[in-house]
Parts: sequence; structure tokens; C-alpha cells
Amino acid sequence: MSLSKTLLLGFIAGVTILLGLPVGRLRRPAPGLRATLNALAIGILLFLVWDVLTHAWEPIDTALGKVHDHSGGLAPVFGYGALFAVGLTVGLGSLVAYEQWMGRVGRDKDAPRRFGPGAAAAAELDARPGRLSAWSPERRLALMIAVGIGLHNFAEGLAIGQSAARGELALATLLVVGFGLHNATEGFGIVAPLASDGEAEQTRPTVAFLLLLGLIGGGPTFVGTAVGHGFTSEPVSVVFLTLAAGSILYVVIQLLGVAAKARRPGLLATGLLLGLLAGFATDAIVTAAGA
Repeated sequence: MSLSKTLLLGFIAGVTILLGLPVGRLRRPAPGLRATLNALAIGILLFLVWDVLTHAWEPIDTALGKVHDHSGGLAPVFGYGALFAVGLTVGLGSLVAYEQWMGRVGRDKDAPRRFGPGAAAAAELDARPGRLSAWSPERRLALMIAVGIGLHNFAEGLAIGQSAARGELALATLLVVGFGLHNATEGFGIVAPLASDGEAEQTRPTVAFLLLLGLIGGGPTFVGTAVGHGFTSEPVSVVFLTLAAGSILYVVIQLLGVAAKARRPGLLATGLLLGLLAGFATDAIVTAAGA
């Protein structure tokens, strides 16, 4: 398959993430709806953690099987194992460090004012709208979700590009359908925190901000498709999958904290179950394609 047609498949698979983003602009969503959307996001992201770790573990499992059959050595096991551990650590640890840094920035803003140039206070300069430190916790959480999903979608794009490069048109098309449905559900996961940040018109996310989140979360599918069409590397896939798993795992912890504050265990269980089922249902299409 030509590169242009392959890129079109990658674009279709990635752009469906936009379908769920308008939920982030809901005006004054009811507390029950906010709790349900948060739980739905947890279910979807828990599925993604399982999904990416399963795929990242496959090369290690294969290498261990070869050791058992005496057809391979331990070097691939340790090599892939090291990539697995490092990717997971960096994915999780980088977001922990990011949140700690943002916490220090927040404490500095609450400190007594230090006057900067003219009549402006230094804290006021740090709180300009364009700075991450001025974002609400909900917006920063949505950004983290988009980054984690983007890493995951890059690995999915690699699979689309590689199958298209081998001339497996049917497989590539079914992958696009499956991954496209995946991304549609992931869009809801990204904007779930924003539904509780839109109580006033001035705090509702703009269309441009939602499109930015969609680009971060869905754009890597297109990029991964382009890379996968001309380059195949299992170690690269393992790295991106484990980075995604670590970052998504941290986000799940944050969303569980939000769910605990809502104190709606029934809605939490319902939304979580629906999110998990949605993830497995869309994954079934990919599995049916033979991927």
C-alpha cells in the first residue's frame, strides 16, 4: 500500500478521538453526570493499562518461551525486561515529578507578594493565562491523560503502518476500525475531568483547547502510522507502550482520588464497568482482525 493511503488510514484512526471531546464543554453538568464521566474514564483507562502492558510483555514472554525450548538465550529476556522496567518507571515517575513541581509552583504563588517590574507582582507574572501554573487541576489532569493516550496511540499507529507496508490491506483496514473506535472512547476519558471544571462560562474549555488535547491524544496515531510504514522496531514499541502504561496508571490514581471525594460508589461501579466493557468491546474488533 502506498504511503499516502497508509497515512489516510492513520488519520482516520486518530481523528475519531475528537468525537468524545465536546463533552468537556458541558454547562453545569449535574454531580451525578460528573461522577459517571469520571468513573467511565477510569474504566477506559484501566483497560488501556491492561492492554498496553499485555502487548509490551509479549516480546519478553516470547523470549522466555525460547529459553524454555532451548532455542534462544537470556539476552533478549534481560534486554526487553530492562526496556519494560525503564519505560514504566519513566512514564510513572515523570508525572509524579511534574505534579510535585506544579505543587511547588502553587505554594510559591500563595507566598507573600514580591514586586517585580513596575507595579506587577512576581506571583501575578507567574499566573499569566498561558502558563501551566495558571491552569486548574482539572485541565492539567486532562493534559496528562492526553499525553498518556498519545503514547499508547503512537504504538497503535506503528501496527497500522507495519501491516499496510506488508500489503495486508484487510488487516490494516480492520485495525483502523478497531483503533478508531478505541480512540472515540478515549476522547471521553480525556475530557472527563473538564466536565467538573465548566461551572462558569469563563472556565469552560475553549474549542481550541479541546482540539489541542485531541491533537496530543490522537495525533500520534498518524505519526506512528508514518513511522511504521517504513520502520519496524519491537524495542521501540515496548518503550512507547510502557511509557504509556506508566503515565496512564498515574492518571488512574488521580481519578480514583476524585471519585473518592464524590462518594458515589454506585455510580463509580457503573461507570467503571461501562468503561471496561467499552474497551474490551472495541478491542474485540482488533482481535477479530487477527492482530
